Amino acid sequence: MYKLHEVVVSDLTQVAINSKWYYVCFLIDLFNREVIGYDVSSHKDAKLVENTFKKLSFSLDNIKIFHTDQDSEFNNNIIYNLLTKNNVAKSYSKPGCPYDNAVSESTYKILKTELIKNRKFKNIEQFKLELFDYVNWYNRLLALLVKKLQIFVKKILIEKYNFN
Repeated sequence: MYKLHEVVVSDLTQVAINSKWYYVCFLIDLFNREVIGYDVSSHKDAKLVENTFKKLSFSLDNIKIFHTDQDSEFNNNIIYNLLTKNNVAKSYSKPGCPYDNAVSESTYKILKTELIKNRKFKNIEQFKLELFDYVNWYNRLLALLVKKLQIFVKKILIEKYNFN
């Protein structure tokens, strides 16, 4: 089992706002599936990924492994140097295999279903505000579900196996 902040996964997704594409980058902690960093840009590039890392609330050297697909936003000198400087190992999905990055893919699916689908945002500022609220809601809900699951598992272990 991984520890908090030890393994981080990422990917990008796109959002159309007023006939213009914007790109969202999430950094997701594999330990608890929390979105630990995110950013939005009109450019799908390494700078978006780098800026997302800069928004982390903890030191980058806490991360041991960073996993993504092999897209150029992640597989470049900017990200390589950033990770190498902080002793973070890089892990890539196999080409054409989104299942290798299933946590990122499913997190974006939830985002698109709950926030983006059938919505028209007035502008990028409105989207960023709503994304901020959404990420906070998502992380709080996730923490609550994890806590309830821990209580449930503990109860089962005590009742069924007399395990304390």
